[in-house]
Amino acid sequence: MFVMHSHQSSAELKASAKEHMFGRYGSAIGVHLMVSFITVFATLSIVTFTVNTATLIGTIIHYVLLFAISVFTGLLSSGTAYFYLKIVTGQHATANDLFCGFRMYTDKALTVQAWISLITYICSLPEYIVLYRMSERPDAAALTIYGLCMLLSGIVSLLLAVFYAPAFFLLHDFPQYTAKELLTRSRKLMSGNKGRLFYIYLSYIPFLFLGTLSCGIALLWVIPYMNATLAEFYMDIIRNRSNRTN
Repeated sequence: MFVMHSHQSSAELKASAKEHMFGRYGSAIGVHLMVSFITVFATLSIVTFTVNTATLIGTIIHYVLLFAISVFTGLLSSGTAYFYLKIVTGQHATANDLFCGFRMYTDKALTVQAWISLITYICSLPEYIVLYRMSERPDAAALTIYGLCMLLSGIVSLLLAVFYAPAFFLLHDFPQYTAKELLTRSRKLMSGNKGRLFYIYLSYIPFLFLGTLSCGIALLWVIPYMNATLAEFYMDIIRNRSNRTN
């Protein structure tokens, strides 16, 4: 039997996220701080302080290490998705849930993130090449090309954030899927929902801007609120898809 189900609006998703986050911001802020610290520490210690980017070989190694770190963050993305799924489904969630990616479905999380990172880095390759050439001979033309390459990279990153937004939620909701199936089903799940998610992203720009003006302090609340809304968005499209097939 085909059952129609209307999607929740952005405002309704945010209201639901706010309700579920009540009393849980402490753990959510802890998760955000740990993700930020681990990512920054890995980048600074492994890349910045160990690789000389003044040479071509050093530059190549620099970006290879950045790619490896990007893939590694898939474990943190998996844990973050698990944490917020538990919150929006009314389960007890703790900051320790962030590390479930190191214990559960590790290979799938790394594979999913590796695919996303690979596309990002391939599309960013012209930017890296131009940047390296600018370090030798900076000029106005190269700067213009670099700006266009950055714009292309930003567009690709946004598209990936939209197409694969459900991937890590699906990983914990449907652990029987392979990494390839998670990516495929993520794209299918976003069919007809990309505009809605893009609008949600846009709606958080003022919050992110104000959070930045507060020297990042307000972001400790904004980022968890946004992540909870994305989890609510995932649950909404999953419920819609389930009702259509009942």
